[in-house]
Amino acid sequence: MKTLSTTAQDLDSSADLTKQAKSGLTKLAAWTIDRNISFLITSIGMIAMLLWAGSYKMTAPGAEGIIPLVSNNPLISWHFKLFGPYVGSDLIGLTEIIAALLILTGYWKPKAGIVGGLIASLMFFITSTMVITTPGAIVPVNGISYMSFLGLFLFKDIISLGVAFYLISYFGKKAILSENKG
Repeated sequence: MKTLSTTAQDLDSSADLTKQAKSGLTKLAAWTIDRNISFLITSIGMIAMLLWAGSYKMTAPGAEGIIPLVSNNPLISWHFKLFGPYVGSDLIGLTEIIAALLILTGYWKPKAGIVGGLIASLMFFITSTMVITTPGAIVPVNGISYMSFLGLFLFKDIISLGVAFYLISYFGKKAILSENKG
């Protein structure tokens, strides 16, 4: 009896799933797998987002925009106390840019992609907690708590955390295969 993980391994080792797929829906899914669409979209999207957000944090409006987020979070508030909001924001932005460049480098050097994914995972774990710690992220409406636009903006970092872990696993698999070639 095949387990789910065995089935996933069989799929991963299949050279051309398009030939194995039978229905139109599975042929479409196989086409996206064969062309690595999920990796390309998530990695390019992550790289663009980190470069854009990182560079914006190095501007005065970018630094001022994250003050309430960072100042109210016990995991990172020490950062602004130690460096101040402008240098602190520059360091956060620089970290995002470095993570993006490492993920990009991972296309050729998978271990660099793993490191970039690890950095992004730590960043997105911290920012995901800001949904809970930032005043105004969750607001009551008629006695029910909802996420405000700020809360929804922060909540996307939970999805980004998942993408970062996906990139770690993708680059990890490539690095393992590279190490075992020989």
